Amino acid sequence: MENPDSTRKPINDWPRAPVHRLEGNGIYMVTAATLDKAHLFVEPVHLEALENSLLKLSKQYDWQLEAWSLFPNHYHFIARGNPGSGSLRKWITHLHSESARELNRATNNEGRKVWHNFWDSQLTYESSYLARLNYVHQNPVKHGLVPVANQYKWCSAAWFERTATPAQVKTIYSFKTDEVNVRDDF
Repeated sequence: MENPDSTRKPINDWPRAPVHRLEGNGIYMVTAATLDKAHLFVEPVHLEALENSLLKLSKQYDWQLEAWSLFPNHYHFIARGNPGSGSLRKWITHLHSESARELNRATNNEGRKVWHNFWDSQLTYESSYLARLNYVHQNPVKHGLVPVANQYKWCSAAWFERTATPAQVKTIYSFKTDEVNVRDDF
């Protein structure tokens, strides 16, 4: 008798949406974009609110944020899950709904869709992880917003430089980011 599973074709990923494989703990890099890449978080108070939500919800879902950069039309972050961490998907969904409601309330645009989608990568190789930490910290420089990453208020670079050892900072910042494959055409 033939095994019915042997005749099944493999399930293909949906080609028009990012695949989210958020099983288990681990270290993830997440990138999200606003709908149509619209610059919606343009006022400092809006970016401040987004950062406050990110930090608050990371604690609520028990994820350790290791790097973040927030911009008017997208963000990047790297977070490490713990054995008791909540679902990364639920955390991101909660972040998007809370930040959208708050932004829309502040700008009198109730019901407007703010976030389009998010992309995630589980970081399993140390060199890839370290390069992406540097990438996220240096992202404000890449986008031409500041000459030095620690000068951008909605980025973790200044926090990282204050809390890490000089050797850790030197090590992370030595990793090249030009070959990091991250969705960042914003």
